[in-house]
Order: sequence, then C-alpha cells, then structure tokens
Amino acid sequence: MAEPAQTASLCAALTRRAGFADFGELIGAAARRRAGAVALDDGRRSLSYAALDERANRAAHMLLSAGIRRGDRFGVLAENRIEYVELAIAAARVGAVLCAMNWRFAPAEIEHCIRLTGPSLLFVSARHASLLEGLQLGDVGIVDFGADYEALLDAAAATAPPPVAEPEDGYLILYTSGTTGAPKAALISHRAELARFALSQIDADLRPGDAFVAWAPMFHMVSLEHLLHVLALGGTVYVVDGADIERIVDLAIKVPQWWLVLLPGMVDRAVETMHRAGTRPAPIKVVGALADLVSPSLVGATSRAFNAPYWNTFGSTEAGILPFAGTRFAIGEVPTDLAKAPNSLHLYRLVDAEGRDVRDGEPGEAVLRGQTLFSGYWNAAETNAQDFRDGWFHTGDVFAATDGGRYRYVDRVKYLIKTGAENVYPAEIERVLLADPRVVEAVVVRRPDERWGEVPVAIVCCNNQGTTEAELMELCRGKLARYKWPKAVHFVTNPDEFPRSTSGKIQRQALEKRVR
Repeated sequence: MAEPAQTASLCAALTRRAGFADFGELIGAAARRRAGAVALDDGRRSLSYAALDERANRAAHMLLSAGIRRGDRFGVLAENRIEYVELAIAAARVGAVLCAMNWRFAPAEIEHCIRLTGPSLLFVSARHASLLEGLQLGDVGIVDFGADYEALLDAAAATAPPPVAEPEDGYLILYTSGTTGAPKAALISHRAELARFALSQIDADLRPGDAFVAWAPMFHMVSLEHLLHVLALGGTVYVVDGADIERIVDLAIKVPQWWLVLLPGMVDRAVETMHRAGTRPAPIKVVGALADLVSPSLVGATSRAFNAPYWNTFGSTEAGILPFAGTRFAIGEVPTDLAKAPNSLHLYRLVDAEGRDVRDGEPGEAVLRGQTLFSGYWNAAETNAQDFRDGWFHTGDVFAATDGGRYRYVDRVKYLIKTGAENVYPAEIERVLLADPRVVEAVVVRRPDERWGEVPVAIVCCNNQGTTEAELMELCRGKLARYKWPKAVHFVTNPDEFPRSTSGKIQRQALEKRVR
C-alpha cells in the first residue's frame, strides 16, 4: 500500500494534468471534430485538420529525435509558411519553446538573439539563410525547409507523443527591442497564451469556425498567437507571405473573417486596392489595428471599404491585447477621440514614478496583473526585477483616465518610436551613429508619417562638416534592421544646440519640433 505522502503527490500530479490542456492537445481535439475541414491554406496548397494533425505529430517526433525535450529551445528563421505553424503545434506537444527569429533584424542582432536564448536547433528557409552567413553559432543544428524538412518528417512517427507541458512552462519566445539597444527575448508561457486565447473569445468575438488571414510576420504575436487561437476553435487560417495586398484584398472579398489585421504602412494601399476591386467584401467582424498611428480620415475610409468596425487596439508582446483595447469605431466613423475602453482579464492601475496611484485625468504608467502576462525576459534578471517590481508588470506606457471612464494614451515612459507595427528605441540607432568617430552627438526623435504613423529621424553634430547623410545611413547597414534606419538626418554645428534638462538629459520632445 502506498504511503499517504506518495498518494497525495500522485493525486496532485493527476489533478494538475487533468486541469490543463496545451495548444497541441486543443488543436488535436479540433482535428478530431473537423478532420476533413481546411485548417491551413497558403494559396498553393491546403491542409485538412487531419493532415495538419499528422504532420504536427511527425514534427514533434522529429524534435524529440533531435534531442529536444521539455523546456529546450529551438528556433525558426523563415517567412510565413505552413511548416512554421506545424512547428508551433509540435513545440506544444513536446513541451519545447519555439524561438521566433525576426528576419528583419540585421545579422548581428540575429546572432545576439541566438546566443541569448540558446536554441539547439534552427529551422531556416532558403530566403533567409544568408542572414546566418559568417555568424558564430556554436553547435546549433541547422535544418533547411524543403527536402530536408520533408525527409525528416517522413521518417518520424505519426502518433501524438504523450503531453508533458505544464501551465508555467515556456511556449514561445518573441524578440522585442530593448531600451539599451539589444533585442530582448520575451518568454510567453502556456498559461499566458491560453489566457490570451480566452481574451480573443471574450472581448474580440472569436468563435468556432472563424477564419483568419495570417499575413503579418509570424515572429510577431499578431499572427502567431492568433492563428493558434483560430486553429484551436476549428477555423481556417490563410497563410500569406507578408503584406501581399492583392491576396489580402482578394481573401477579404471571398472569405468571411474574424479580424482582418491592417497595420500602418499598408492600410492605405489595402483601402485603395479594395476600392479598385469595385465590389463588397465578405462579412468581416472587425478590421484594422493601432488607430493611434493612423489618421482619423483613414480609419473611417478603412471601415467603409471593408464594411467592418475599426478596432482601436493597443497591445504588446509582453501582455497580449492590453486592458485598454475595448473600443471599436463604427463603419465610416472618423474618430475625434482615440481614448480606449477597458477589456477583460486584467487588473490595472495608473501610477507615478514612485508607484502611487495617480488622480483621474493625470498621466500615469499602466501597471498590470493577470494571466495574459508573459514570464519575463530570458536571461535578464535585473530587467525583470525592475519591470515586475511591487508585484505588478510596469508596461512603460503612459495613459490618463478620462471623465467617460476611458483611457487616453499619452506616451512611453521611456521614449519609443512606433513605426508601423515595429518598436524602435532611439538608443539602438544612436549607439550605431555614435560609434563613428566623426559623430560628436546624435539624438533620434520621432516624426509623424502618413504611412507608418511615426518614423525615426536623426539629429547629428559632427566634427567633420563634410560628413553626408548617405555616409551616416551606411553605418546602419548590417547593424540595424532596415525599418530602424533614420528616414532623414538633420545636421547641427554645435552640441549646445541640443536642448537639455537641468539634469543634462536631452529633451527629445523639444527636438521633435525641428524635424516636423
């Protein structure tokens, strides 16, 4: 007879298992319900749920054969493709962590990300293989998508491995820019992703069978996590290789959809293409994103063109859709107020620099608690201790409560440039410029932009008056992702022309007026 302590331990393990199901299991259940339905379609081929389930099982056994076990990391460096989704499901089924490599990063940034998180295996597409040339990757194994991947899949077992993941285990690593310039690795647990899945249903009206167009890069949460949500409910995911406007609009015309994500930098082209098509779209529940970075007139034009309310979203890799994303603008509405309504599954406060609650109407940093939160940055104990101080996650986003119970976005605690869907911190660019001996001072500020919402612009003082904008732009090549390059360089002749606070810090907001 088992000892009481042993019985209690066994019961605890059994109840933990019974109280949790990962995305590998949820999508497997959807496959049993909808075996013949289309799960994935990339325009060239489609996979039924039964076929996707089998290929994900084979991918899971492929990972196991490579020695990858619960808690181990592997990376994917590829454009949007069906195999990416298979590996995301396989990661859940073996309890591994998928590191979604950002192919927009410069090679040096990619090397930093690999060294930071230590994936033992890296799946790479032919399109992006050149990014690894000359990098010091140690003993990281490389698998090319294509014939090599398919051969490994064919040799693997087609049965589901036994589930091993637990709620607080890491599931995804997404890389986000850091205030000091080096990318950080945000670890998203199964618990967080399942809570975000619930939030998609509670506040974003995701329902079983809904379709979703995954065109944004899968190294971003907006595609990777939302396609998982759709698949867990038996819907169809249309995989699109980037901002292919013609295909996105064609799908909008033909396929009823849940959320048609349109981002600054491409939303205007999508609207123009929809107008040229001269036809009405299929039913779409909600369209758009990031209304703060889109002109009000374009918000109204977008909702009219796609005959759907515009979603005034606000999200982050660290928290998913933040608590201030509950507002939709009616079809054709040109908003005069971008303040956001609260949504579900978060506790939140607005606090000052000392962590004290601010009064209504006063700006304060949003701090959060709740199940959607990530598990911190990989190998960044000091940053995590600061960002999670007092038991709340400090988002760095400043809001002010309005009289109507909504929240108006003010700025970042630390200066951030949001260009399209990408975050750019000035320190990243300034560090590169200041590394050149000709540059005495360099300050990067944001400038409004009709297409991208905001773009970085550099103000530079050099000791060589012959230095050109083109020469400074060239410094960024190979060191920074292209979207981080300054869109213009303004020269000043004296460092004293940079306005400073009494503590000596550059006053960026004052410099913004010089570049508008």
